[in-house]
Amino acid sequence: MPAVESNMFPLGKQAPPFALTNVIDGNVVRLEDVKSDVATVIMFICNHCPFVKHVQHELVRLANDYMPKGVSFVAINSNDAEQYPEDSPENMKKVAKELGYPFPYLYDETQEVAKAYDAACTPDFYIFDRELKCVYRGQLDDSRPNNGIPVTGESIRAALDALLEGRPVPEKQKPSIGCSIKWKPSA
Repeated sequence: MPAVESNMFPLGKQAPPFALTNVIDGNVVRLEDVKSDVATVIMFICNHCPFVKHVQHELVRLANDYMPKGVSFVAINSNDAEQYPEDSPENMKKVAKELGYPFPYLYDETQEVAKAYDAACTPDFYIFDRELKCVYRGQLDDSRPNNGIPVTGESIRAALDALLEGRPVPEKQKPSIGCSIKWKPSA
């Protein structure tokens, strides 16, 4: 299974709006509902990808560490659930409950949100400032399945710490690497 890199959404670009169903509680969540006055982290993840499975526990730790500081988190799954049933809304809900996701886990059934964000892989991470302008896109950290580097969330943590301290987020950012988003077959 070949790994795919992030497309590196342009820094400074406005976050595209969305309204998607949260599989955890069935409510529709809009970007404006999760927008933070500090930072908003948007994560494209799924259930079946080994790159996502490798970091799932750190995603929970990261959110639990930064949500009390005013940072909001939201996860979005845009994979084709027909071709990949492990990524179905029912299985998303199960995984979110098993892992204790403290953030909404949204299902992008039409894949329009992934396209709007130019998401390419799972996991793919974006951080937006209080004005919803992109200040970070790329990797969680340098850890990958089987590379022996511990999962720490270092890259995301450094970007969030810079925002919290009023410092600019460094523009040198590494793309995320993971499984490709599983696009629906073209009609």
